[in-house]
Amino acid sequence: MEAADRRAALLLFLLLSHALISVQLQEEEAVQEEDLQEKTEEQQVIESWTSNVKACTCDCESAEQATRKPPLLQPELLPPSPLPHAQLDTCMPECPYHRALGFESGSVTSDQISCSNQDQYSGWYSSWLPLKARLNNQGFGCAWLSKFNDMHQWIQIDLKEVQVMSGILSQGRCDADEWVTKYSIQYRSMETLNWIYYKDQTGNNRVFYGNSDRSSTVQNLLRPPIVARYVRLLPLGWHTRIALRLELLMCMSKCS
Repeated sequence: MEAADRRAALLLFLLLSHALISVQLQEEEAVQEEDLQEKTEEQQVIESWTSNVKACTCDCESAEQATRKPPLLQPELLPPSPLPHAQLDTCMPECPYHRALGFESGSVTSDQISCSNQDQYSGWYSSWLPLKARLNNQGFGCAWLSKFNDMHQWIQIDLKEVQVMSGILSQGRCDADEWVTKYSIQYRSMETLNWIYYKDQTGNNRVFYGNSDRSSTVQNLLRPPIVARYVRLLPLGWHTRIALRLELLMCMSKCS
């Protein structure tokens, strides 16, 4: 009788052990499925900056690869400020390919470009309206000249729809030693929203360094790019006068 009881007890122990192992396996599988779902959701967020805009892939590997772009004069940058360790480890994505919006080609129309105090442009200044701010523009009236030279001036571009902007090309006035030496960028997706300053990794308004002569083209890439419809360039420094020719670069996701 005792032997039968022992066998029954052993059988019960084995059944309970099997049941416990099955429960543990089911819990581990559930945790693995949950982790996989979270990783998938994170990857979907990483691969697109907005669900309404077709944007470039945003990942650390593509950010490390060389960007396809024409050779241009790079701005003189100040020595970088030391960043916290956590920010140094953060991947700052960039758009791998770019296309010109159409300032130079003329596909950007005059109604898309405006500036501060534009209603005061008369007489001589009527030849230097913001619509003249086109890269490589030549002749009299070859650039945008600000009516006033102070820190409250801006030139604005309406992209007509929300797009991904990835960089800016700038030049000075073609026929005089006048150019913008540094500037900041604001953007927004709707007219009813407040303007947002483009920030650097420290959370401060990013200062872009511009031109040092009248003819060279200086390129500033945006890492990460901007998702917006309206973009403003605000001069922070200039040589002689605020004078600007420019082109915007838009993000392209095609990598072939």
